[in-house]
Amino acid sequence: MTSYALRGARRLGSETPTTIYLDEGRIVQGLERTPEFDIDLDGRWVLPGLWDKHVHFTQWAIVRRRLDVSSATSAMGAAQIVQARLMSEYDHDEPLIGYGYRDALWEDHPTASVLDTFSPTRAVILLSGDMHACWVNTAAQRQFRLSTAGVIREDEAFALQMRLDREAPGDEDVAFSSAAAAAASRGIVGLVDLEMAQNLDGWAHRISHGLHAFRVRSGFYAGEFDTRIAAGLHTGDVIEGTEGLLTIGPLKIITDGSLNTRTAYCHQPYPGTDQRGDLTVAPEDTLALLTRAHAHGFEVAVHAIGDAAVGYALDAFAATGAVGSIEHAQLVDERDLARFAELSVTASVQPEHLWDDRDATAKHWSDRADRCFPFAGLRDAGAEIVLGSDAPVAPLDPWRAIAAAVHRSADDREPWNQSQALTRAEAIQASVDGRSLAAGGVADLVIVEEDPLTCDVETLRDMPVAATAVGGAFTHWGI
Repeated sequence: MTSYALRGARRLGSETPTTIYLDEGRIVQGLERTPEFDIDLDGRWVLPGLWDKHVHFTQWAIVRRRLDVSSATSAMGAAQIVQARLMSEYDHDEPLIGYGYRDALWEDHPTASVLDTFSPTRAVILLSGDMHACWVNTAAQRQFRLSTAGVIREDEAFALQMRLDREAPGDEDVAFSSAAAAAASRGIVGLVDLEMAQNLDGWAHRISHGLHAFRVRSGFYAGEFDTRIAAGLHTGDVIEGTEGLLTIGPLKIITDGSLNTRTAYCHQPYPGTDQRGDLTVAPEDTLALLTRAHAHGFEVAVHAIGDAAVGYALDAFAATGAVGSIEHAQLVDERDLARFAELSVTASVQPEHLWDDRDATAKHWSDRADRCFPFAGLRDAGAEIVLGSDAPVAPLDPWRAIAAAVHRSADDREPWNQSQALTRAEAIQASVDGRSLAAGGVADLVIVEEDPLTCDVETLRDMPVAATAVGGAFTHWGI
């Protein structure tokens, strides 16, 4: 292992430069020998490395190479983006795959006929921004034997996305390497991968063959439960041959949908309708899964966006004693805030979603908007909060999540429910996996050019990252 003396380093909250020593992959009080590298950081700030606690990494790596239709403000607008791509390509017969459409505010509808007008024979599949729906033309319906053309939702949409990931054209390893380098350049030292595909072997192979950009906790879904139990695995177990970078993550359960797809499961109907959303896993089935997970030493990550889904998830944690998190917790009944702390259930939230969903909330949850993304309410109730991106729903960039948690506006409007914001120190603490720069700790760190506690919001969001290290090895260097 290489030893470093990082001189002229500033820690958060201190203007006095100091020296941080790294040796054998750890932060140490000092060195008894001359460091192999003696580096002047010239007053740059050093923080514990950043974690993204909710990523779908395969989808993120592949989506980065797909057609971005997120700028579309109508179905016809999205179709015109598709048309432009089709006109720039020749002799292609593989499906055209795009991502990022959000139709919650559109006046027209994403129908098959809109896409068929521009692509009557080549399959076109557009993934919604929240990944809970896919908009397909008739050619795609036929090719993939889908139940309908137009919009498919939830389980059928997830199944199609998994198939596309397996069959995606291009070099997947190149996509992974590019996405990993991009993550390291933003200060990422670890992530919780909640990909639907069975990714454990893939991660083990890539890490054992040199992909050392960050640590990975590999989650899994119910279909893989028996396999992991049979292998004698438990959450936190280290996978051999990965130099400690790959560990077993939580069991993931998706109990409801999303706001953009209008499938998040709520106590009250969506205004103007008699629909409450979709409960995709019955409460008794959630209870059974948590019981089994707890008995076999697995933590659980429960996707719950609507307030009724959140309540059912908390009921299951209470009844089983299971350990884990509620993912998203986007709309929470005020009576449930304190239950997170009482049950030691982590609130794993994705702050950038509030930027994306602000207008959709005003349209579809206008009667409950004050209870959305209740970060301060959860904090004040004693809950542990951790931040993530849900990439590819939002970019895999922890600084955007931190900025959104602090400043609840992505444009010139006043922050949305600013009383629910976290402080900068709290948002950063929710992004470092409980790590500090204390001597004896693992040398996972990020070096940045500006003070995150005092810089303007735009700089915080786009924070210039000078370097990132994982276990004392630099995975990004820009000094």
